Amino acid sequence: MINYKNLLFSFLCACILTLNSCSEPVKTEAYLFAYFIGNGPGQEAVHYAISDDGFNYRALNNYLPIIDNDVISKQGGVRDPHILRSDDGKSFFMVLTDLYVPNDGWTNESMILLKSDDLVNWTHSNIHIPTVFPEKFGEVRRVWAPQTIYDSKAGKYMVYWSMQFEGEADIIYYAYANSDFTALETEPQQLFFHPEGKSCIDGDIIFQDGKYHLFFKTEGHGNGLKKAVSDKLTEGYEMQDKYLQQTKEAVEGSGIFKLNDSDKFILMYDVYMKGSYQFTESTDLENFTVIDEQISMDFHPRHGSVLPISLEEKERLIKEFGYADEVVSGNPVLKGYYADPEIIYSEKEQKYFLYPTSDGYDGWSGTYFKTFSSVNLRDWKEEAVILDLKKDVSWSDRNAWAPTMIEVKKEDGYEYFYYFTASQKIGVATSDSPSGPFTDSGKPLVDSKPDGVSGGQEIDPDIFKDPQSDITYLYWGNGYLAAVPLNDDLKSFDKKKITVMTPDQTFREGVEVFFRNGKYYFLWSEDDTRSENYRVRYAVSDSPVGPLEIPENNLILSKNPKLGIYGTGHNSVINVKDTDDWMIVYHRFKRPEGIRMGQSAGFHREVCIDKMEFDENGYILKIEPTLDGIIIN
Repeated sequence: MINYKNLLFSFLCACILTLNSCSEPVKTEAYLFAYFIGNGPGQEAVHYAISDDGFNYRALNNYLPIIDNDVISKQGGVRDPHILRSDDGKSFFMVLTDLYVPNDGWTNESMILLKSDDLVNWTHSNIHIPTVFPEKFGEVRRVWAPQTIYDSKAGKYMVYWSMQFEGEADIIYYAYANSDFTALETEPQQLFFHPEGKSCIDGDIIFQDGKYHLFFKTEGHGNGLKKAVSDKLTEGYEMQDKYLQQTKEAVEGSGIFKLNDSDKFILMYDVYMKGSYQFTESTDLENFTVIDEQISMDFHPRHGSVLPISLEEKERLIKEFGYADEVVSGNPVLKGYYADPEIIYSEKEQKYFLYPTSDGYDGWSGTYFKTFSSVNLRDWKEEAVILDLKKDVSWSDRNAWAPTMIEVKKEDGYEYFYYFTASQKIGVATSDSPSGPFTDSGKPLVDSKPDGVSGGQEIDPDIFKDPQSDITYLYWGNGYLAAVPLNDDLKSFDKKKITVMTPDQTFREGVEVFFRNGKYYFLWSEDDTRSENYRVRYAVSDSPVGPLEIPENNLILSKNPKLGIYGTGHNSVINVKDTDDWMIVYHRFKRPEGIRMGQSAGFHREVCIDKMEFDENGYILKIEPTLDGIIIN
């Protein structure tokens, strides 16, 4: 029997062979997320993550880049990766911004074109715009965020990106790549004309229902993302005058993709001032709904793109790079960037709670606090944002750092007192639950230096209830260590009762106080959190306010280069209930790339827990930071 369907297919293939391939369409059942992670040393590089459903992503390659910047970049860093599958489905194109912010600021002149047959091995070409197009673009000062789309009418791949000249608006341009995807063969032309002549960057085009939808960021004006629509790829875009981001925060780097086997689209974007990503959903590319509660990522991306991939391509990537969380053991205990961990055991909830600094923000610029809970000190569940400076605190909206917590049993239940740093002052907030929400007292508790202290900062509080006297003490200080008994309300104190008890010249910050077998222990961090030698020392005392005895071998926690562990410091301590088992909770540089990140490693940290032990005289034994973490029976 003649199969007319197959004959027709063969005939059509022959007719269009010179224009395109007649290969079967690739069946896409997973997703590849390409992204970079920040503006600091070692952060401007291409990273990969994989998702089965477009919502839950797992990083690959032990959180390391998948391409060597030294090979592909002239500047030293690459940003804004965008990957496109070729029209015949057989190869891939990636385009990158060539920029190294630590050296270049926000000025650059190049982009990078890459091509691959397998998403693993890439060939590259660097396109220096002033050299290639000297007559019109010799003075360009920005070449940002290129992307690629196939122009079926021209039969070519079109690259589009934004450029800026000194004192002028950023404009989105386009040019066609040559057949090898190694160069631009046409002079850049303006793609989109803003009706008010304002700056536009981060263009992102999707074709749907006969229309080209161009998403872009309104750079330097407004607050985020808009869209222009045309029935032609290279001209005629009309701007729709409404913002599409579903947040009041500053955003950039939109990425739009269609879910496999669905009529839904995902619009994601970089909420770059908060170090987060927002995902939204739409069926019409006009109205978008936030779906952040459905999203999970074990990494913090910056401006990236998502490419639907086949199961075969997914398995090839996993085989080549491996999931990051499969080569990481018990430490870190939290996924993502967190630091300065405080820990308590809640009698009310019968479980542990962690209270860290939300990290990963340039210059320690986080503005909110989260909490996490666990029944075994190893498996942690994110509970909630418990205090947001911008929403909940009237006297500060910046630098949310280094909290401490105490659970207080009262006749009618429990109350929780949360002491936190903001704007280099110390505040206090309260709640009836360890997972909040917390209500700020309305003013700082500590906002000035103790008498006789001239340097340092009023940060890093620690709260400690003395089991021998039932007096609750507050400790704090950077560059000095101060202590004061709190009044019964735990929200005030007599300044005359402040004791300055700085141990020695090694004291930097992050005091932690606990009591064991008749002795008071004082732990602190030495050096700077940006240093690989950030580490923990301690002293002991017979009193919660000293004098302090400094043991001969008082350095108890420091880096382990053999394991790639650096910057171990700012800790808290927890005693496992009804035992003499003690754990130290601390942060370290993000592993393994932190040691290559320069000073920005100091705000890209992760939380770890290891066992702490004592000798027969009660002195703390040296602690070896581990990758395995702890096991609680």
